[in-house]
Amino acid sequence: MEFEASLVEARLVRRYRRFLIDVEDAQGRRWTAHCPNTGSMQGCVEPGLRVWLSRSDRAGRKYAYTWELVEVAPGVVVGVHTGRANALVGEALDRGLVPGLDGYTERRREVRVPEAPMRADWLLDGHPRGDPPCFVEVKNVTAAVAGGTAFFPDAVTERGRRHLEVLTGWVGQGGRAALVFCVQRSDAWSVQPAAWIDPRYAEALRAAAAAGVEIAAVRLHPRATGIAPERALPVHY
Repeated sequence: MEFEASLVEARLVRRYRRFLIDVEDAQGRRWTAHCPNTGSMQGCVEPGLRVWLSRSDRAGRKYAYTWELVEVAPGVVVGVHTGRANALVGEALDRGLVPGLDGYTERRREVRVPEAPMRADWLLDGHPRGDPPCFVEVKNVTAAVAGGTAFFPDAVTERGRRHLEVLTGWVGQGGRAALVFCVQRSDAWSVQPAAWIDPRYAEALRAAAAAGVEIAAVRLHPRATGIAPERALPVHY
């Protein structure tokens, strides 16, 4: 995925009210931008960090700029825009970077799981081997711990747990489902559930995997010009 226009570089002043950040450019000008990430963003919100923002001139927007990237350590850039995760995983699927989910010829977004209060991010269909359709849920990952292990979630997520339970129920009825972690940081080498933050989510993930929900992760390389899928990562649960 390439950004449509050049990003604007600045320094993070503060994040607040979940959806807002204040930034300052090299000339000392300050302004407010939209933060498209509702998590705690652990390790990504320290004042002074280098950030990049996209600009939209669409009428009706309260804030013209949207936070896209942050450099959390020298050379380590993280993609914080959760709204881009689905498309990024779609690119990874096209490149065959999600083990077991390659070969499908059709892909639809936001498809409701039958008899469940959930729309999956993707429905894969049309496999030449006759593999059953597969509902795919995508979770964006930005946080990391020492040793290159990324973790999810970075805050308690009842919604995420319910999604796992829906996928588990679908597999129990004979269907196919997968959860794909979209890891938007190139220093990650594996993914694990953050049981110390949300033990119920970690338990639901283990139960889903045991029931047959396919758990996968893909690493992406964010940079100021775009974000590129790189490789599959192991998930330890």
